[in-house]
Amino acid sequence: MNTYGLIGYPLGHSFSRKFFTEKFEKEGIDAQYLNFEITSIEEFPDIIKNNPELRGLNVTIPYKQQVMQYLDDISEEAKAIGAVNVIAPRPQKEEGCRDVQLVGYNSDVIGFVESIKPLLKPHHKKALILGTGGASKAIRYGLEEKLGIETAFVSRTPREGGFTYEDLTPETLQEYEVIVNCSPVGMFPHVDECPALPYEAMSEKHLLYDLVYNPLETLFMKKGAAQGATVKNGLEMLHLQALASWKFWGM
Repeated sequence: MNTYGLIGYPLGHSFSRKFFTEKFEKEGIDAQYLNFEITSIEEFPDIIKNNPELRGLNVTIPYKQQVMQYLDDISEEAKAIGAVNVIAPRPQKEEGCRDVQLVGYNSDVIGFVESIKPLLKPHHKKALILGTGGASKAIRYGLEEKLGIETAFVSRTPREGGFTYEDLTPETLQEYEVIVNCSPVGMFPHVDECPALPYEAMSEKHLLYDLVYNPLETLFMKKGAAQGATVKNGLEMLHLQALASWKFWGM
């Protein structure tokens, strides 16, 4: 049976297995989708070796960057982003090579851009990106390269060209009217937490997008909505990037 799957740690929160299992059943595809919960990226070669029926993988935190060292080829977009979340095994035709070549792609940027684009207004010129992990790099690429929006990272520790949370003032939020949460803050079970922002400075001009989708309405979103901001969670992005994975796998 053809096998697809997800590598990451932890995976208890992931929706991918349910999504693809239901899709296989709906479309009459004889395949299975498995969770490969590994505690170290060094276990990745064993997954490939022990599962010759693998036809595609998704990659989630914390391995979107670490997995790149094990791939034979990476798409130009994934290289520019610096993170991979889809792997497609391709037949290797050269004599003397192993049977498949592992090619890395990034579907985060596709899902995010298609999801946020309908909500953008002409005054949305600058965006704050909360967090600096693998997903944040795809978000920055999408905002700048696909949507023409200037970005700045916000992190807990100082970094060149970015902000710390302590740096953010009401004046900062008047300049940056799009805020994308790429951190896990507010994710279940820590639903009473939210990024430390001056929410009182937000207005109906702001757009808050949270990659977190469990809960469907995070405290970050609630506080923004209370100030009149437009808010959206990451569930649609997940569905769109899953469908993009489907295409990368040649389904």
